Amino acid sequence: MKLARFTQAGQTRIGKVEGNRIIDLSPVLGADAPMREVLADLPRLRASLEAATGPAFALDAVRLEVSVPDPQKFLAIGMNYQKHADEARAAGITIPTSQMWFNKQVSCLNAPFDPVVKPEASDKVDYEIELGVVIGRRCRHVAREDARSVIAGYVIVNDVSARDWLPRSPTFTLGKSFDTHGPVGPWITTDDEIRDPLDLGMRLWVNGELRQDGRTSDMIYDIYDQIEYLSTVMTLEPGDILATGTPSGIGAPTGRFLKPGDRMRLEIEALGMIESEIIAETVPARVAEPAQ
Repeated sequence: MKLARFTQAGQTRIGKVEGNRIIDLSPVLGADAPMREVLADLPRLRASLEAATGPAFALDAVRLEVSVPDPQKFLAIGMNYQKHADEARAAGITIPTSQMWFNKQVSCLNAPFDPVVKPEASDKVDYEIELGVVIGRRCRHVAREDARSVIAGYVIVNDVSARDWLPRSPTFTLGKSFDTHGPVGPWITTDDEIRDPLDLGMRLWVNGELRQDGRTSDMIYDIYDQIEYLSTVMTLEPGDILATGTPSGIGAPTGRFLKPGDRMRLEIEALGMIESEIIAETVPARVAEPAQ
């Protein structure tokens, strides 16, 4: 299934995408079902959701929302493709010798087709296409061979990065967490629909120019290694999003950073596409407090 959060006629619900339409699942789930709870209960709900037949709406007549609006964790791994690590090294970034994880604060989550804001405080906003893994059940100390069993599904993530802010926190968090810098979607493609998540094509264009073109098979640490590693440290929860690394072709090595009016299009094989336009930040005028 392809599970999505969508808004139609002012109401946000969960639906399943079939072709060019979305089927409202609220008759099965209720109108206010949280996506995290649906993912946690997916084994029990699956048959009912797959059998649901309506009501249905054209995809182009609804607004697609963030797939999981309130994950407890939005984690991302750095330099997980060798060619990307090489280009990061060329840009002066230190390359880790083990898995290097950082937080993208959940406040940066953005709907799959909403604009991405270029902050007034950054002149080096960059793009990164990544396979997003959505956790489906609460788990800890997951062995690599069991890792796939805890995955609910997959999304496309654009790990938008303010490169000039990365050095301002040791684990990149500030430069990775500006508002709107976490587009996710367009929906959650459940794990059973993906034959092999370790070999998916992924491509990103800026203004129609292909910038990134890679495969998930090029990861240094694959998604099962990542789940084993993270779950050694922390409990993973349903709805947690893991951004699993980006291939080469980012803008930093050549100084080709994003500017207002640019449009990014991201596609991952079997998962669909997301697209965002860069817009300038509008900052309210700062008024000094009168002297006392």
